Amino acid sequence: MHRRALLTFMLAAGAGMVLTPRARAAISAQDQADLVRVENYLNGIKSLDAKFVQIAPDGSLSDGRLYLLRPGRIRFEYAPPSPILVVADGTWIVFHDNELKQTTRMPLGSTPLSILMRDKVALDGAVTVKKVERAPGSLRVTLFDTEKPKEGTLTLVFSDQPLMLKQWVVVDAQGQSTTVALDKMETNVDFKQSLFVYHDSTPRDATQPQ
Repeated sequence: MHRRALLTFMLAAGAGMVLTPRARAAISAQDQADLVRVENYLNGIKSLDAKFVQIAPDGSLSDGRLYLLRPGRIRFEYAPPSPILVVADGTWIVFHDNELKQTTRMPLGSTPLSILMRDKVALDGAVTVKKVERAPGSLRVTLFDTEKPKEGTLTLVFSDQPLMLKQWVVVDAQGQSTTVALDKMETNVDFKQSLFVYHDSTPRDATQPQ
């Protein structure tokens, strides 16, 4: 996996999603109805366990397992040979490269995924909705930082009927996109709190849910 691509995935959409209440003013009634459905669906997910596949801007693939516990906690375990581990503890998000023995910490709001990790997801007071797209069996919602619209976008992709999050796409300021697709997703499962605490000596198999 390209390390730069991973950092792009984490940071490209800017430092936090800042919205105005006018975010939905220009969209249709159907769009608004779909956004309410998306909010209700996301707010029904308190935790998430899934396999993921990441497509980097250069086309390279990596995969692993994702754990999410709201509010504010997430863990990406990249499968070998990738040396990467990403952990958020509710305040900080940690990027660790075991091969290079390098660890980077940044505020949780630095990742566009922070919108999915809030205690309550609101698409009319935290993000600007750029567009809502529908196709047979799918729904796409594209968001961006109102104060920094040139820094990138986050697109959430759902299958529909029933609604289910399938992937997200981050497009950075240079127009490069990183896609993360989810598979075998389970929601509202119990996790150990220690799963979301980064330790230098944390082994890759120390992530078993309760």
